[in-house]
Amino acid sequence: MLFQNMVFAWIRYAVFLTVLTLTLWITNRFVHRRAVASLALTARWAKGLGLLLGVSIVSLIAARVIDRFIPDVALLRAVAQVGMIVQLAVMIAAVLMIPVALLDKVWGWRQARAVKSSAAAAVPADTVASSADSAARSDELSPQLVPRRGLLSRGASGAALAIGGGSALYGSLFGRHDYQIEEVPVRLPRLPRELDGFTIAQLSDIHLGTFVGEEQMRAGLALTADTRPDIIVLTGDLIDHDARYADLLGRWVRRLGAIAPVAVIPGNHDYYSGIEATLAAVRQAGAAVLVNDAIHLRDGKMGRAPRPRPGDKTPGLTLLGVDDVWGDSYGGLGPDLARALGRSDPDAARVLLCHNPSTFEEHAPHVGLQLSGHTHGGQVNLGLRPAQLLLPHRFVEGHYREGESQLYVNRGFGTAGPPARVGAPPEVTKVVLTV
Repeated sequence: MLFQNMVFAWIRYAVFLTVLTLTLWITNRFVHRRAVASLALTARWAKGLGLLLGVSIVSLIAARVIDRFIPDVALLRAVAQVGMIVQLAVMIAAVLMIPVALLDKVWGWRQARAVKSSAAAAVPADTVASSADSAARSDELSPQLVPRRGLLSRGASGAALAIGGGSALYGSLFGRHDYQIEEVPVRLPRLPRELDGFTIAQLSDIHLGTFVGEEQMRAGLALTADTRPDIIVLTGDLIDHDARYADLLGRWVRRLGAIAPVAVIPGNHDYYSGIEATLAAVRQAGAAVLVNDAIHLRDGKMGRAPRPRPGDKTPGLTLLGVDDVWGDSYGGLGPDLARALGRSDPDAARVLLCHNPSTFEEHAPHVGLQLSGHTHGGQVNLGLRPAQLLLPHRFVEGHYREGESQLYVNRGFGTAGPPARVGAPPEVTKVVLTV
């Protein structure tokens, strides 16, 4: 069974790399052709740009593959990061260039129609003008149209490349380190008065791995301590893609446990990397793992909450946690709120931990608050959030309400894919429960 799981994991990884490589090749080809045509690059500059893009793709893929066999090589990490920055710049530039390319097509189509109409009016009906004659007539009819069109197209393509490169550099060097504490007061139904002000520190989407390590962990510890929490919750995607980071995760969770009790749920990346190793590491570090389960917090005094104990059904505040929505696709249970509710006192206030916010409308009638992550707040946003257009739900980041229930979507602390954040700074959420 273990061998079979390993084979399936490598097949999935190979498919992922194939799709990634093909997507990058298509996108880079589009940007290269657009840049060469719009900016009128000489053959030498065109070749140099193509070489840069090709090397960045190869370095990114190769570094990620080699990292699985020779971990923690600083040079590989640096090469992969440079490749990621270049490719993020290409992706942003491509998104900005697509509308310009479409406008060019429309502009060319309209000009061709204008030429055809003028030619039909000036030439007998049985005469067919050659393509060369049509081009010459186009220049005669609108001598400023082509130069103006070329100037605008060149300027737009140059701006797209500049915005892409600048955003990628900023997001990688500064944006992903712009840590913030978001304080969110939540009025929770049925919360006992003695727990008024109870504080939950939420961290999500850590993505421990190639680009998130000791430096980010130290920052996370300091920020979490600053929230002065009664309990700390980690809402999934703790490891990015490789289970060998489980030991680092365990050491970090143990240090978090010195601040306050810790409760953990899995995310989809924890299944990709190896769910058994991930959950074993946090359990050994003293955290309570909630996979379709519940723990009950009771404390008549403010300050640090007692250690959560599974099966303790004293009324007060119940913390529930469900499996990831894709867990059953990777040998897990999948989310089962009914099972978790079976371990919950119906009179207690309820806070639910669920990695993916897509379940909120289904879960809302049963809980007062759901804490989620997964979306990274879009991670890279330039004036708008592409995630709002791409996700099948509206829950991208921040505070939402559905009837008497509430949802908070954490932007995440680490990064997935490109090690960059633009318009979606990493966060630790300080949730303050009120009566």
